[in-house]
Amino acid sequence: MDRRKFLQQSSTGVIAGLGAAALANQAKAAPSERVRVGMIGSAGRAYSLCSTFSGNPNVEIVMVADVDPRRMPKALQKITENQGQAPKTTTDFRHIIDDDSIDAIVVGTPDHWHAIPTILGCLAGKDVYVEKPDGHNIVEGQRMVAAARKHGRVVQMGSQHRSTDRLISALDYIRTGALGKVLFAKAWESTRQRSIGNPPDSQPPSGVDYDMWLGAAPKRPFNPCRFHGNWRWFFDTGTGDLGNDGVHRLDMAFAAMNAACEAQGDAPCVLPRKISAMGGKRYFDDAQEFADTLQVAYEYESATPKILTYEMRIWAPYDMDDESEGAAIYGDLGYMIIGNERWRAYSSKGLVKEVQGDSFEGPHVQNFIDCIKSRNKPACDLETVGHPASLLCHAGNVAWRVGRSLTFDAATETFVGDEEANALRGRPEWRKPWVLPEV
Repeated sequence: MDRRKFLQQSSTGVIAGLGAAALANQAKAAPSERVRVGMIGSAGRAYSLCSTFSGNPNVEIVMVADVDPRRMPKALQKITENQGQAPKTTTDFRHIIDDDSIDAIVVGTPDHWHAIPTILGCLAGKDVYVEKPDGHNIVEGQRMVAAARKHGRVVQMGSQHRSTDRLISALDYIRTGALGKVLFAKAWESTRQRSIGNPPDSQPPSGVDYDMWLGAAPKRPFNPCRFHGNWRWFFDTGTGDLGNDGVHRLDMAFAAMNAACEAQGDAPCVLPRKISAMGGKRYFDDAQEFADTLQVAYEYESATPKILTYEMRIWAPYDMDDESEGAAIYGDLGYMIIGNERWRAYSSKGLVKEVQGDSFEGPHVQNFIDCIKSRNKPACDLETVGHPASLLCHAGNVAWRVGRSLTFDAATETFVGDEEANALRGRPEWRKPWVLPEV
């Protein structure tokens, strides 16, 4: 039996709830039984993924790619400590795509570099773990889904809370019907961010292929506040805090709402019919382009229409409902608050139940590895979970940018009768040679 067939048919015995240290201490599986992984990115979220994947006994990281080689040493040290051998390195992720011995890729790049590696990976017969949101815009997310579907690939989006006992137990509680008839859910971000300032343009750091870092984004002079870490605040490369952290909170609220639909016997909510947003840059006087104060509302059409809202106050030094960021769902018998480390259920008389937990990505990574072998859909399957959650963020940003309520066609993922909004579904063009691959 060849390696790939073995990987598809075998299963692991790793306990999903193992912590990072325990997972790293598990004996490595035989080389022929490990999933061979290529990491695209090595710092920020990518560093955490390098640590978690290399600490999994059923994984071997064989190559790491980063356009900024200065950022690699820390990740390489951690990978080598965890798996006992160092991976190869490259500044061009295409070497990972072209390596037939690699089974899966992990995309831990900025948002504007999520789609192309994911699509190319699918076309090359590799499974993909891609950070959230799915792509930089709606069109990219659609193309990623099409590539995964056509080529039969497992694609897990990195909303790791979907694999946590914390969220799983919260959804199980909601399915009991304890909240009663549910009509409303909300998500929020109130963790204080910082100003990124207004630094002048300058030269890229030595050794960095800045043109490749820009990729499909328009050619612009190098500016330190558009580069590492801060790229998320600009239209060319990021999706604002709505796509950065809001995707987690919206997905938690969306998952809770669908658990309530299940309890009530309603059809599941998939994509909203109406979307409206208001807000803007009201606090920070700096170079960032996205809103720092935002309210988005989504209306779902069904036998019992439901409303989902999102609130962003990234200048607030205090919590909302005792959570700096979270989700809540409301029924006529009770409500639930879901945070990053716990959930709390209430009735009209007060607290009914509280469950502690965490947001460690280890179980989510293990779920991805298990699905590579079983070919089942992962917990945050791109088509059915990851893309719909990401689309809420992309569509919310579009509604805010055009400044009016939008009607959404779920079948085509377009805005009904609104050319300006539809123009923001993608880019005016993907800068050559980094055009969006056909599938």
